Amino acid sequence: MTRLGICSVTLRRLDPDRVIAAVSGAGLECVEWGGDVHVPPGDEDTARRVRDATVDAGLAVASYGSYYRAGRSDPEEFDGVLRSAVALGAPRIRIWAGATGTEETPPEGRRAVVEDTRRAAALAADAGVELAYEFHRNTLTDGADHTLRLLEEVDRADVATYWQPPVDMPDAEALKGLDALGDRIAAVHAFSWWPGTTRLPLTARAPLWRSAFERLLTHRAAVSADGPPLDVLLEFVPDDDERLLPREAATLRALADV
Repeated sequence: MTRLGICSVTLRRLDPDRVIAAVSGAGLECVEWGGDVHVPPGDEDTARRVRDATVDAGLAVASYGSYYRAGRSDPEEFDGVLRSAVALGAPRIRIWAGATGTEETPPEGRRAVVEDTRRAAALAADAGVELAYEFHRNTLTDGADHTLRLLEEVDRADVATYWQPPVDMPDAEALKGLDALGDRIAAVHAFSWWPGTTRLPLTARAPLWRSAFERLLTHRAAVSADGPPLDVLLEFVPDDDERLLPREAATLRALADV
């Protein structure tokens, strides 16, 4: 019910072939390819090459990690994002809910995010692709309740959200947010930061991640045991050191074995 992988931005310094080799060597199953370096939006030739290399290595394309900000980016930019996602064979595009937090965003800014998300989701649906928001501060998904409110306003079943532990939030509160989002979670970014953005090994927050896996499996089973797997994607290993990937991947597998 879960599929373990990595965000390619974790290995931003490596080219796609080296990313694939590292992911395969670490025993992971899938890759969220980032639109910042590895698969630029609109470059369909690169997207197809990366897709073929990923599949040839026995890996799956989990998603396309775009930096499209609904309501803030030029709407025309989504065309390139979608074309790359389709060429990549990605079933999902990660987008961002604006560029300011819930409390800082005026009503017209919020409407722009909602309307642009609906527009982008309709275009993506025509291509067989779903959308999911990055769960992140300084956007309209800066908390579980805020994210649920936004998803309700967008009101499309093909728009979901990611989840990750918010910066400096204690475990119990972070898990409460995960429970609130429940079956609206499309994928998870897995890392251990504490305090602030200090990057620690996954083992440093093992209780959090073990509990997160238990809850994610419970939520997924309650919806459908026959549905697609939930992608849990490693992000930001300590010191951005690719040599640590096998260790972090082994920890992720152990934590997922709940």
